Amino acid sequence: MSTVYQPSKARATVSELDGISDSATTAVALSSDLGEPVRSRKFFFQRGAKVDPESIATQPSVYDNPDTAKEYQPQDGWENTHRFDPAARWTWGEETRLVRKIDLRIMIFACVMFMALELDRANLGQALTDNFLDDLGLNTNDYNLGNTVFKLSFLCAELPSQLVSKWMGPDRWIPMQITLWSGVAMAQYALSGRSSFLACRALLGILQGGFIPDIILYLSYFYKHTEMTIRLGYFWTAMSLADIAASFLAFGLLHLRGVQGQSGWRWLFLLEGLLTLVIGLSAFILMPPGPCQTANWARGKKGWFTEREEVIMVNRVIRDDPSKGSMHNREPITPKLLWKSLCDYDLWPIYIIGLTFQTPMTTPQQYLTLTLRGLGFDTFTTNLLTIPKEILHITTMVLLAYTAETVNELTFVSMLGQIWTLPFLVYLYVVDIDTVNKWVVWVVMTLLLAYPNAHPIQVGWNSRNSNTVRSRTVSAAMYNMCVQSSGIIASNIYREDDSPRYRRGNRTLVALVTANLGIYSLTKLYYLWQNRRREQKWNAMTESQQLEYLSTTTDEGNKRLDFRLAH
Repeated sequence: MSTVYQPSKARATVSELDGISDSATTAVALSSDLGEPVRSRKFFFQRGAKVDPESIATQPSVYDNPDTAKEYQPQDGWENTHRFDPAARWTWGEETRLVRKIDLRIMIFACVMFMALELDRANLGQALTDNFLDDLGLNTNDYNLGNTVFKLSFLCAELPSQLVSKWMGPDRWIPMQITLWSGVAMAQYALSGRSSFLACRALLGILQGGFIPDIILYLSYFYKHTEMTIRLGYFWTAMSLADIAASFLAFGLLHLRGVQGQSGWRWLFLLEGLLTLVIGLSAFILMPPGPCQTANWARGKKGWFTEREEVIMVNRVIRDDPSKGSMHNREPITPKLLWKSLCDYDLWPIYIIGLTFQTPMTTPQQYLTLTLRGLGFDTFTTNLLTIPKEILHITTMVLLAYTAETVNELTFVSMLGQIWTLPFLVYLYVVDIDTVNKWVVWVVMTLLLAYPNAHPIQVGWNSRNSNTVRSRTVSAAMYNMCVQSSGIIASNIYREDDSPRYRRGNRTLVALVTANLGIYSLTKLYYLWQNRRREQKWNAMTESQQLEYLSTTTDEGNKRLDFRLAH
């Protein structure tokens, strides 16, 4: 936990809570000890061997001390107040079954929606293999401009979209987003030249921007911080799965070239957009507003979770992070709160990382299909050859997320992606790939793009260090805006006058990787310094002074002396 003020920690006791009436459960809860503190940062296969499923899982928190509990009460009107109960106790068996149920009900469909996003923003790469640029009279600089326009539009929409989502509720706004952008995706069937190409890229960016921070805020309603890193690993796995599916779909749909006299890439845009539309309409039904709001005509009158499950779901999350009870899930961010969140300098190091960490990989990724075509692979072989790097990328990314939580280290584990990438970029800079066997080049490109992506770790890291709902809302958008800015930079590194070797561009990518290693190291040092400074101030207080601080401080969020920044 990041909040350091803790009550005494009692050992777990075995308790049977299933089947007990509500009043009896309360009585048992009041008299039950807390669960023995455990590190939940474990591989999934380790917990079952080390934790008794019948022992108490309720972890110590600020709510177990009457003097501190009153300082962390949820605000009036919080949508889950009727299930908030500091005396609630539950077993590891109950929690494990509940988390599995949340994964099935919430997480899987979140991944499906992300796949819809990826299908409609990344299918341009498959279209390139079907003479897309020649059909529209475009060159690679026009292609770079299209990517830049998309990223810039995506970036500009991030924060407004997040504010709308916080006001309306993600369960309303996200389905609207998907439905609207699917219409633009299908409209690409009628592209006629440079102007229509750029217009569609801009509209797609505007409508898709904000989806990722919106869905991350939504998932934070259901999961604890340590669970989010792994789930976000699965979330970005869905993106890679979408890229694999897109390659297979492209292999089939591009064979439609000539049907009704149209190019295959037109059918690709139309039919994948139609698939996204179905997912968007389904989202109106399958996204509940929050843990205690799952009942409706489609999800059942009693909802997806029992009363007991709702109590566990609400209390396990707020005990992990009391700040999650500070705002209603449909409460808007005021201009004052927005400005306060933007000025949160303790999150700026993560924003800086987001600005540069993916750039060295994004540039080769955007040119992968063009590179493979230039090496002599045909349209259909090229699309199939992009699949292995996605499979490897999924594997390395999930392993990286597990590793970060297992060893309780975010910064140095996130750096591994840069270390992985460096030798392959040096190879591309030094070697003239036109003189090398095309299969060797494919292996190098595949291994380069199979790098362990730290993005899921850093999204969870950013959320963890926000420590308020309003800051988490804004910071998720700000971080993703930096990531999109990274994409804009990446889209303009390979230039027409530097082709076909892109020697100048590859030299820039090598320099960026080297700079990123320094940025990660400085971020680690900054957070260590901040935590050490706060620790000294906190430990210099007596217990009564600490209690007085908790009741009178004007410090908020991650500026509180009892909060430690994750690193």
